[in-house]
Amino acid sequence: MTGEDAGFLVPEETAAEALRHGLDERARRAAPAAIAAVAERGSVRAVLTHGHPLVDEAPTTRDTVFRIASMSKSFLAATVLSLRDRGLLDLHAPIRTYLPEVRLRHRGADVEVTGDLLLSNRSGLGEDNAWVDRHLGASRAEIAALFAGGVRLAAAPGTVYQYSNLGQSLLGRAVEAVTGWAVEDVIREAVLEPLGLRRTAAASDGYAPEVLAGGFRTFDDGATFRPEPFVGSGALGCIGSMFSTVDDIATWMWFLGSAFTDDPVAPDVLAPASRRELQQARTPIPVPSTMFDGRDLAGAGYGYGLFIEDDRRFGRVVQHSGGLPGFSAHMRWHAATGVGVVAFGNSDEFGARRIAGAALQQLLERTDAPSAVLHPWEETVAAARALDVALQSGRPAAEYPFLADHVLDDIPADVRDARLATQIEEIGGFCAEQEPFGDRVVSAATEAEMRWRIAGRRGDLLVDVRLVGLPEPRVQGVSAAVVAPGQTLLEGERAGAAERHRIVLPSG
Repeated sequence: MTGEDAGFLVPEETAAEALRHGLDERARRAAPAAIAAVAERGSVRAVLTHGHPLVDEAPTTRDTVFRIASMSKSFLAATVLSLRDRGLLDLHAPIRTYLPEVRLRHRGADVEVTGDLLLSNRSGLGEDNAWVDRHLGASRAEIAALFAGGVRLAAAPGTVYQYSNLGQSLLGRAVEAVTGWAVEDVIREAVLEPLGLRRTAAASDGYAPEVLAGGFRTFDDGATFRPEPFVGSGALGCIGSMFSTVDDIATWMWFLGSAFTDDPVAPDVLAPASRRELQQARTPIPVPSTMFDGRDLAGAGYGYGLFIEDDRRFGRVVQHSGGLPGFSAHMRWHAATGVGVVAFGNSDEFGARRIAGAALQQLLERTDAPSAVLHPWEETVAAARALDVALQSGRPAAEYPFLADHVLDDIPADVRDARLATQIEEIGGFCAEQEPFGDRVVSAATEAEMRWRIAGRRGDLLVDVRLVGLPEPRVQGVSAAVVAPGQTLLEGERAGAAERHRIVLPSG
């Protein structure tokens, strides 16, 4: 799939329809109030609200503030990387470098764990959601005493994914150790204020009561709801205490997502390279898994404060949920297009992940979204074009342009010529009239690779070229195969994200 590097546009009605699909009757029954929004490159395209945040007469609005719980981890991770970039934190140093009183134990022995392992949920500390939910307001002294007493690991460091709130909270304490400030204040000054996220905060006391969604729980599938007071915000608050709105989260998603574009938002707040680190899977998570709601994934993992899905059709999707007694929240965005969905509900039975996931999936399918936007090297395109001409004109392999010196040693020129002659005969010879080269390009797995078709009378020749990135890039591999007319895959290949890349070729 080729095209100009134009912005991707979701029609408003398509966005609204996706929200209706996600925020279905099941979802509306599970929470007194809810909101879901489609965002594109930081701008909200459609909003759908439901119910009454305080179970009174006031309806949910676009400005209603919900607790976002563990979505807070992405803000913590971004702040940690900003301090890392300033030389104040070393993520590959043992956490005891900053918190010497912390003891982590595995099989009866003290072990060292780095900030990198803690932030990416592969420290060995076990899953602790239920315990942490009810201890979010524990004091710094209480949590410090737990760690000083020796917190036990459930696996050896660096070996397996386990979602540890306690582990990530240690990064909050490290932030405080190197700055001398409360971590909530550092997050506010490092990312919230520079990005204008004025409706996002670590505690509820700065909001007018009427704009805050109250928390509720249901134990009878939404027939009745019980009020659930906010759990506190103490030493563990940095991993799950925050409140926000759909507009602020739309801005936040695009701040992170724009790091994959040529024009990233606010590079002075956090370097685009560091934002890409947040969104790069570091800890593999087995798929299929119930946490991915049955989506067809090639892989998945945890980055820094964010989950990353490798969707077989749509490529990279970045997401994180938030759940606390009385609340369910989720944000997810598609890296190639900057289209995302955020969903909040004020009940822990709301299922925000399912809702946002269903809405985004429908959006991507209805708009036939590309899996990535790829800009091949100029040398890749030049080599592919030149080889296309050489193949159609019958030039011998010994005269192919852009070849690295090993290519004709690996497969001698006379062998290549004989194989190609057999293939051309099989497709009945090349058609005299060919579509423009750009229309015949079918995929590019990386910037150094390209696949295109050459039409024949009875079939097509599918050509692959791969370059090596020397100071003057050269072709290190070129191959051709006979396929049916219009076919873009070789025998045995499974269609994947690379088949749906939007490939932007240089003009001319």
